[in-house]
Amino acid sequence: MGPSDARYVRRGGPGRRVRRVLRVAGWNALLIAAGLGLLAVAGEIWFRSTVPFLAKRVPGAFVPGVGYIGKPGAEARWTDGLDFWQISRFNRHGFLDREPPDAEPAAVTCHVTVIGDSFVEAREVPIADKLHVRLEALAAQRLSRLNVTTSAFGRWFSGQLNQLAWYDEFARNRAPKLVVLVFHWNDYVENSPLLTALLTLRDPDRLPDMMAERTADGAYRLRPPSPEYEDDATLRSKRARYRLLYPPPPRPRIMRYVRVGMNRAARWSHFGAWLDAKARAMRLTPWRMSLFVRAAALRQEHPEAGPLLDSWPWTDPDRMHEPFGAEWLPPPFAAELQYTIFALDQFRQRADRDGASLAILATHHLRPGDPLFDRMRAIAGDLEIPVISLYDHIVRQGGRIRDAHWRHDDHWTPAGHQWAAEALLEHLSLHPDVCMRGPSSDADTLGRRR
Repeated sequence: MGPSDARYVRRGGPGRRVRRVLRVAGWNALLIAAGLGLLAVAGEIWFRSTVPFLAKRVPGAFVPGVGYIGKPGAEARWTDGLDFWQISRFNRHGFLDREPPDAEPAAVTCHVTVIGDSFVEAREVPIADKLHVRLEALAAQRLSRLNVTTSAFGRWFSGQLNQLAWYDEFARNRAPKLVVLVFHWNDYVENSPLLTALLTLRDPDRLPDMMAERTADGAYRLRPPSPEYEDDATLRSKRARYRLLYPPPPRPRIMRYVRVGMNRAARWSHFGAWLDAKARAMRLTPWRMSLFVRAAALRQEHPEAGPLLDSWPWTDPDRMHEPFGAEWLPPPFAAELQYTIFALDQFRQRADRDGASLAILATHHLRPGDPLFDRMRAIAGDLEIPVISLYDHIVRQGGRIRDAHWRHDDHWTPAGHQWAAEALLEHLSLHPDVCMRGPSSDADTLGRRR
């Protein structure tokens, strides 16, 4: 052994170097963990001091003959965890709107009723900022001679077929002169019982809302909500009872643990809820049930759905509306499109009977020239229903389309509601005669429900 080797041994050899590297790595890991811990504590303190509430809460109730709506008088809390935290209250009819008057409206009133899905329910903004409330305020300033009053009936995930029951039960009693249907691209899906079943995981023959069905001769008729949902106290168990039977999800075990951990953290930690919302907005959440799995279960329970399921490559549930924008519709989808045509025609008949005008307001997501918009406009044209394009209105006003919806949510911001109100005000100013219409001679054909 030479002198250099002796020095190497006296200094501890390679083992000492390894221990030194491990010690440095350990201290670095400890510092990183401490930094992350401080960041988590600071984030928790910040979000607890700035976020008004953590959990969403939207109480619901089932009304026989009408379907599933909000619980009258209950408080609704809604947030995306990033852009808005909104607290509103359902009126006595079960909608997020002002309380309706006790007396019938005066004959000189030009009442405008807005009906639609989540864009009309608008859980994201205060009631004072909603489309119909802003329209009433604008009309009082610019069209005061018409004496415009407004009301709105909207619910998350609903199509025009579901909304017919709201018109018959609630909206018609307000004697509207103008009925506005807010149309979004998912209405093509939500008017179809089979496609609704795919999204809600329910049996298409046991849906809790007004729908339609084909008769043996190929015609269409309305189908009331399933009476099996009438007992609101057991709604949760009934909802589970009538879910379709799906095979076990093929997700890795590690992903299941990650999802469970994120859900638990989001329930008690404000900072954890923010991280979970951010991951959802960036589509980083681990696994979601694909339409392949849903379609397989639906085919097993309802073999008649086979032609529809075979006509399109099922992938993302958020893109189920896309086939309706195809230049050539596969026959099964052409048949499902008939439900939307039937629903709009039913609204047209009711408006004619009650002496009201009917119009469609297309959300800013549907731009003229887009196949989904053009298909809806063609249907409306055949039924002689005017279509108002919110996209066109925003562009004409020099606004930015992206300002009409939230950064992490596609629903309208207060600016989007304001633009929608201005678009309807423009329609009223161009067609003031809608406030002068009266019931047609066959006004009692469908009967008035009180």
